[in-house]
Amino acid sequence: MSTIAAISTPNAVGGISVIRISGEDAISIADIVFKSFSGAALSSMKGYTCAYGEVKKEDQKIDDVIATVFRNPKSYTGEDIVEISCHGGLYITRQILRIILENGAVLAQPGEFTKRAFLNGKMSLTQAEAVMDVISAGSKNELRHAVALKDGAMFKKISGIRQDITRILGDLAAWADYPEDDIPYVEPDKLLAELEQISCALTVLSQTYDYGKLIRDGIKTVIVGRPNVGKSTLMNCMSGYERSIVTNIPGTTRDIVEEHIKIGDLTLALSDTAGIRETDDVIEKKGVEIAIEKISQADLVLAVFDVSQVLSDDDRKIIDSVKNKNVIIILNKTDKEPLLDESYFDSVFSYIVHISAKNSEGLDELQKYLEQMFINEEIEADNSILANERQKICVDCCLKSVNEAADVLRNGESLDAVTVIIDEALENLLKLTGESVTESVVNEVFSRFCVGK
Repeated sequence: MSTIAAISTPNAVGGISVIRISGEDAISIADIVFKSFSGAALSSMKGYTCAYGEVKKEDQKIDDVIATVFRNPKSYTGEDIVEISCHGGLYITRQILRIILENGAVLAQPGEFTKRAFLNGKMSLTQAEAVMDVISAGSKNELRHAVALKDGAMFKKISGIRQDITRILGDLAAWADYPEDDIPYVEPDKLLAELEQISCALTVLSQTYDYGKLIRDGIKTVIVGRPNVGKSTLMNCMSGYERSIVTNIPGTTRDIVEEHIKIGDLTLALSDTAGIRETDDVIEKKGVEIAIEKISQADLVLAVFDVSQVLSDDDRKIIDSVKNKNVIIILNKTDKEPLLDESYFDSVFSYIVHISAKNSEGLDELQKYLEQMFINEEIEADNSILANERQKICVDCCLKSVNEAADVLRNGESLDAVTVIIDEALENLLKLTGESVTESVVNEVFSRFCVGK
């Protein structure tokens, strides 16, 4: 493979920038562009050592830099790597990269360093996918799961299931291929019990996908309520700045206002909607229809009511539309004299929060309820969650094959038929970890990476 190079730090001015070179000729190319002040060549240095020097082009000094050498196979990619750390100006960084490319390296493609790490056996495909999750993590919760995935939590979980399936296939193959030898008969009842146990483990794993999606993409949250109950004020309060227009005129919010916000360790993909009420205004009516549609799509509904007013018919319609959803009742305007009969909510809803969005009061209680609803302690302890759609498809296909094999056993069909189906199950697990995967799948996985990683 060619020797690749790229800028591995963000495309912005900073204290330092890092240019990474990886491949068979990484050290020899670096020796051309870098001269240490001690006079020692990088080719004479051991791995995990640094040298202070300068980068020149045609006797013109570009910058004082530090070059760090990593020798194969004990490097990120499993190849020889040199990382050049320079001052963090964009012009300087690009100039050094250009000099490296002029001396034999080629520009790395998105994710190519991590792709080489995978191809060289430094990590599984699930670990490689976790690298971008670590980089993009926006909360402690996201980072915890991303680090666990990168450290091999998913690979270990899948490896355990794979070993069970491989052992079953080994028993079936031995019994079928050597009938004259003294090999124990595979008991269908015992095999069925083992398949049911594997099916249970795969089902639990598949169910982690939705939780993982919430962690990565945010909880789709919609704020609903009739006009002037304080939805937009709540949106602004949670966002920390004026995201929605707030007036005393009913129907001010007619379109969806969206924002990603952090509350504790959770991310909310928050939508402020039009006030839900009966109206003859064509534009406002369309906004109400969109609000109702958003309720059906939401992971969480924040239903806002004004405690300074009695419950209206519009309020009751909203309650009926959300009572079967994940919902937190927001009783707003606690800074005013209460007129609302709260007992109506107590018998229907588990989570009720009293707030004054205007005075930013009550958000701590809201955060507590959000964590109770969406932080899964069992999955937290396990740390094995499916990170993306590709992984879920592989698990679900394996689960389908395992269940099909179990059905074949229950119907009394031959063990040869069971073997074929179980072999399909194993193939899907190998695709998940990258132990058996097509080049097109590998290219698709790494195309989502940033250049330099």
